[in-house]
Amino acid sequence: MLRRALTIAVPVLFLTLAHPAAGRHADTLPAALTDREFWSLIEQLSEPNGAFVSRSGSPDNLLSNEMQVSTVAAALARQMPAAGVYLGVGPEQNFTYIAAIRPRIAFITDIRRGNMDLHLVYKALFEMSSTRAEFAARLFGRKAVPALPRTFTAAQLMAALERAAPVDEPTFANHLKAVVDLLTTKHGFALGADDRANIEHVYRAFYRFGPAIDYTSSISGRTGQFRNYAALMTSVDSLSGEERGFLASDENFALVKAMESKNLIVPVVGDFAGPKALRAIGAWLRARGATVSVFYVSNVEQYLEQNGVWPAFCANAAALPLDRSSLFIRPNRGGSSFGPMLAETASCAGK
Repeated sequence: MLRRALTIAVPVLFLTLAHPAAGRHADTLPAALTDREFWSLIEQLSEPNGAFVSRSGSPDNLLSNEMQVSTVAAALARQMPAAGVYLGVGPEQNFTYIAAIRPRIAFITDIRRGNMDLHLVYKALFEMSSTRAEFAARLFGRKAVPALPRTFTAAQLMAALERAAPVDEPTFANHLKAVVDLLTTKHGFALGADDRANIEHVYRAFYRFGPAIDYTSSISGRTGQFRNYAALMTSVDSLSGEERGFLASDENFALVKAMESKNLIVPVVGDFAGPKALRAIGAWLRARGATVSVFYVSNVEQYLEQNGVWPAFCANAAALPLDRSSLFIRPNRGGSSFGPMLAETASCAGK
């Protein structure tokens, strides 16, 4: 397929496409969304809840299993201009890419409404936490971690969390209530019974397994089958040997926290090949003169191809506001490949 033929390795692609996009800063994107605008936008853009089961048999996706995330983030930070628009899919790896490219706004689209609820849990925890250590302890339901060095690494944070004792059940219940209250009372989001059940499922899974939680723990009830959360957070850039995750530095954490506090990370329920979500995001961005900088698609395209709906996704992607610097990000066994969105969607543009 054209998409496969045009997938280009990181160094080569950036030599040809790493330049600021004309007009990218001349947009009318908001500096923040009100709570009402944020929730209305989710409702306007979203499609009905859908189902997805990965090859591992997991119908949910509480964390990624992509160990090359720091390498990809480092490449993006070196080459991509800031102040664009980020599109993504899935759970926490999006925060690392967001910290790398520092977008004006981000949309994370997933076919499962449970992924939206996962991101609402993250939103609440970012807003409630003033530091990385506080955030991580809240995420995993652990008692306060011991004192850390002034400039601590994600590896040091994860090691401290692994030693920290879990909070007791009443304390966890209070933490869960605080998350739901922040979303429903402070922000006024209209969470239904299913959303509340999803939120408890998500938060309890992190509490149950702690930093050892992996890609299938919430379904299998076990750890150790995939790389766990601690390993993902401590992954390093293969070139520099540095951590690049969203918990690797105070700066990364603060950037994501600020965007969450301003309602600028918008979780959307939608099928990449569906009739509404991606096209509605594109229309909203185009109306504000904005251009997509990066679209992290994970390995979703493989499933779309297998189900015979990749052309529909291609047409949806072609309908997004793009320029020559707009990139797909895709993981693969040797790292990640980046692809030029305009060139790869040219064959289905207008369909």
